[in-house]
Amino acid sequence: MPALLPRVKTTLSIVAHRRVRGWLDGEYRSVFHGKSHDFDDLRPYVPGDEIRDIDWKATARHGSPLTKRYIASRKQAVMIVVDSGRDLAAVSASGEPKRDLAIQAAGVLGYIAHRHGDQVGLVTGDAAGSALVPLGGTEGHLERLLQIIHARASLQGSPSDFVGQLDYVARRFRRRMLLVVISDDQALAGTGHGTSGTGGTSSASGANARTQSTPGAPASDLRPLLRRLHAQHEMIWVSIADADLVAATPRGAELLDVQTFGELPEFLRRDPQVRREYAERATAQKTETRDILDRIGIASTRIESTRDVVPKLFRLLERHNHAGR
Repeated sequence: MPALLPRVKTTLSIVAHRRVRGWLDGEYRSVFHGKSHDFDDLRPYVPGDEIRDIDWKATARHGSPLTKRYIASRKQAVMIVVDSGRDLAAVSASGEPKRDLAIQAAGVLGYIAHRHGDQVGLVTGDAAGSALVPLGGTEGHLERLLQIIHARASLQGSPSDFVGQLDYVARRFRRRMLLVVISDDQALAGTGHGTSGTGGTSSASGANARTQSTPGAPASDLRPLLRRLHAQHEMIWVSIADADLVAATPRGAELLDVQTFGELPEFLRRDPQVRREYAERATAQKTETRDILDRIGIASTRIESTRDVVPKLFRLLERHNHAGR
């Protein structure tokens, strides 16, 4: 299997505008709310910097705004949480494998943490159980985490169990850390708006086959568990957007449920009423999920394609940063 971390670095370098370089060079320090940080140096002000971080005396001498840059005074812990069941082997809204978007998201956030001396771990699993990769701080360790996500998110794997991974984290960890939750679209309140787990390409089913999972809601309301996790840890939430089950597809293309491998009939996908109701439910779920996370205080973003990963993750970090001030 080719190395995955170099792809993450390449993606970052392609979009390395000033805001990205700022996060790589020092602004990540503010992701951990309430932690102590030491002054490092000064750099030119860029839009989005905190006004309170401007060094006004140095600005007056220099003639243009200068911002104080800090480094964390001690290492922090970042735990990436990914349900690596079959849902992650499905395709995303862009037609790309959800697994690839999850790996990019985990790689970008993990690499930023590594660049600042923080340690990164991984909780991953499916209906068969959860597995922990302990915290580590090297590029080799981060590469290992990405390879594990890639290997375990397979159509040959066990069904997904997103709730199980969150419950494992709630029971397993007492130390405060930053939880990075990476999931496909999830119905968090059990309201029946769910369209979770949609999308994916199955090499076993032919070139035109697209593997999907059918709409469904979680068995229980996840809000109490999320509040419990948020009280114990800092959290950010990354949703990998599901593919549209009823979007136009080539006639005769096969759509399968990644959980049961049952086929979604073509005549249903082409029915105007089914399409309309599906679109309404999908919109309702996206809105509900965002509102629930906002009310709890968890900054979130929704990624539809590879080109979304870096800009949306940096905006996510900025929202998380401002929420804690």
